[in-house]
Amino acid sequence: MLETLVNMFIVLFVVIDPIGVAPMFGALTRGGGQLHRRRMAIKGTVIATAILLVFAGIGEWLLRTLGISFPAFKIAGGLLLFLIAIDMVFARQSGGRTATEREEEEGKAKEDVSVFPLAFPLIAGPGALATILIMVSEAHGKILLYLGMVVIVLVVMAITLGCLLLTSRLMKLLGETGANVVGRLFGVILAALAVQFVVDGIRAGFFH
Repeated sequence: MLETLVNMFIVLFVVIDPIGVAPMFGALTRGGGQLHRRRMAIKGTVIATAILLVFAGIGEWLLRTLGISFPAFKIAGGLLLFLIAIDMVFARQSGGRTATEREEEEGKAKEDVSVFPLAFPLIAGPGALATILIMVSEAHGKILLYLGMVVIVLVVMAITLGCLLLTSRLMKLLGETGANVVGRLFGVILAALAVQFVVDGIRAGFFH
């Protein structure tokens, strides 16, 4: 179980990419005071956490209602995460993990960026939601694993909030190049885990 929890943490952390979200958050809140940035960070993280936890709660029901088996979603989710990993390796923006250029432009024009585009899609974007559903399929019928998944969501969100609050320091420390290097390393790890999800889904769907 510990290995599964570690994998869940790594995948969710890499997909949300708190270090990569920080500079985008800084750009969205440029011109605002420290208090405004802090308020946006806290509000956006709380909303994103609520979105992820709601998905975690209704994920199994949602897949069952749509008639999607857990192995099928693990394959589909693994493929989506693999595409996101490719974008990370080549330092490209992806709608599955970040806001598009138009979304960023719309967000910069708003004073309150906490809901859009910070909470969604920067933090709780399609990639993160797909990851939650994959985690739900992993925890199917295992209450301790499910509770562990909820704790992982809270821990990753706490780390994300910390990175948002320390945006200025992170950018001075890493810079654009440093952030891209970290993103590329995360992308390689995510690619390997995404392939493993696909393999597990195929094994569970066709050989059991």
